[in-house]
Amino acid sequence: MVNFQSFRGTVTQIQDFRMGQNGEDAGCYKLMTVEDRQGGIVNFVISPTTYFVYAEVVNPGDLVTGYYDGDAPAILIYPPQYPALIVVKEHFNENVKIDFFNSQFVSRDGQLKLNLDPNTPILLRNWQPFTQNPANHNLIVIYGPTTRSIPAQTTPSEVIVWC
Repeated sequence: MVNFQSFRGTVTQIQDFRMGQNGEDAGCYKLMTVEDRQGGIVNFVISPTTYFVYAEVVNPGDLVTGYYDGDAPAILIYPPQYPALIVVKEHFNENVKIDFFNSQFVSRDGQLKLNLDPNTPILLRNWQPFTQNPANHNLIVIYGPTTRSIPAQTTPSEVIVWC
């Protein structure tokens, strides 16, 4: 189970990031610098396997949330540098929650409960249909309004299963 941690801010820079010694991966990796409103900075290493929700292109000036594994080893430098697992380009009319959801579809942090509709698309990361029960999986949940209850409840517009 992935311990998803996140950092939200504005992309200030995207540059090539050299991996490998022979240059065979030139251009395949990027270093994305993100700064939050308090001036905190994180560098995300974007690899060919980093998942971008909706496959959106991200540019400097975009508001994003980057997700990484909080239990993975990280080099001790400033600003912190994490391999990005998932990047979400923020939109004001929708929300995205990435977490483990239990058998009652409540997120691990207890903040969101899903009420799945039979018409809610449930997909794999490659946009193919997920044909099993998505409970007890890491999920990328795209949703709009929620109730004011604790946990907040929503009927998502889309669910992506992170196998």
